[in-house]
Amino acid sequence: MNDNEKTDKKPNILTGFLEFFYGNFVVLLLGFISLPMFTRILSTEEYGRSSLFLSAVSIIYIFAILGLDQSYIRYFYSEGVDERKLFSQCLRGPLVLIVVLSGVYVAFSEFFNRLLFGKGGIDVTLLVIAYTLTSVFERFLFLNIRMQQRGKLYSNLNILSKLLNILFIMLFAYILGDDFRVGLYAQTLPLVVVTVMLLIMYAFEGRGYKAGPHSLTEKELLRYGIPFVPMLLMEWLLSSMDKWSIRFMNDFSETGVYSSAMQIMTILMTLKITYVAFWAPIAMKKYEQEDESEVKPFFADMFQKVQFLCLFAAFSITAFRSIIVLILGEKYRGASKIIPFLSLMPVLSILFEMTGQGIKFKKKPVYFNYASAAAICCNLAGNLLLVPRYKGVGAAVATAVTYIVYFAIGTYFANKCYPVGYNYGNFILMLAVYIVYAVYATLCQTEWTNIVAGCILILLLFAVNRKVIKGLISYLHR
Repeated sequence: MNDNEKTDKKPNILTGFLEFFYGNFVVLLLGFISLPMFTRILSTEEYGRSSLFLSAVSIIYIFAILGLDQSYIRYFYSEGVDERKLFSQCLRGPLVLIVVLSGVYVAFSEFFNRLLFGKGGIDVTLLVIAYTLTSVFERFLFLNIRMQQRGKLYSNLNILSKLLNILFIMLFAYILGDDFRVGLYAQTLPLVVVTVMLLIMYAFEGRGYKAGPHSLTEKELLRYGIPFVPMLLMEWLLSSMDKWSIRFMNDFSETGVYSSAMQIMTILMTLKITYVAFWAPIAMKKYEQEDESEVKPFFADMFQKVQFLCLFAAFSITAFRSIIVLILGEKYRGASKIIPFLSLMPVLSILFEMTGQGIKFKKKPVYFNYASAAAICCNLAGNLLLVPRYKGVGAAVATAVTYIVYFAIGTYFANKCYPVGYNYGNFILMLAVYIVYAVYATLCQTEWTNIVAGCILILLLFAVNRKVIKGLISYLHR
């Protein structure tokens, strides 16, 4: 794809979003099949061990990627950039580093495996290395698809990956039984299969490709990307500190119960993944190529629509949590008390993807680090104070407060970089209402009263956002 094609391609916003959405919607539905398979096959203790796998491989990945995935997004649409040269520039350094870090993990594998999982084994070490190495290729190959806005291909590959995940769960559950390695195999092998397919496709599409002008240096890419590394490390701490706090202050069994509730949020975070995959290239392209007087009102209008949909999802999940938790199995019923506050995580994550774009536009990723540092301090204090006494519920409260702090500070700095004029009134009002409801839902003992309260508050949300709803309806009818 040359620069002219990049510029001329103007997909309909709703059509483009639906192309990305349908795949992750199917993945979301399949997630509600794979999750109970895990929780009914694995004991809470073994599920707790398995849940720490992605936390382990992510830290290796973050150090290896050098923030160059963000550089790839930032410069993909820039003039004088050849996309395939940009791809190879961004991939080269992470591959060297991942080999080095993998060697370190292998050398100290017995220590790392015991620390992470309480158990070891050569297959555990190989799975950690295989997942981490493959994830570097997968990240840039999927980014290439996203930046070309090939929503259908993106969706189909995500569906394939989830179907393979379910297939491998069944296969290795039959072979291994109640063993945390079931989760490791089921997460690693689909990633390998899909990434190999993407590599073949990328190589095939490159036949006869004529390179265009390319003036971007690796030094420039690193200068932009490396400041994202501390931010990613802090985000890793935000997403992992709760589980590690429970693991060390309680046990693997409590970690498993908490992780089952977190996995429900992770399933719902597929909506965030969909939105980010769709929104990041759209936002960057509009900023680079369109007039500011049109771009800012567009961003502000999209925020109003998305905040309503996010809060509607949060109220609905908490109101009907008993139905969701039924799928987990009797051993995981305690997850229902954890869901209300955890539901704020996907809400605020999605919304910050919108409000935080100004930091990326102005190439000031250090502001992400300020927000992340404040959030980490908040999260650490919350976990130390609440987890020993309140276990998973305490971790959920600490996580919710952390994401509120991260959203507020990050949005403040983003507004300094690129003031859009978002109207936060309705969102702040209903966010406060939801927090009160989350406290009630966590403490209440009768589920029917929680459902009634939730339904009433959903009606209030509709009333407060009636103009937004009208705008959504008219938008759908275009």
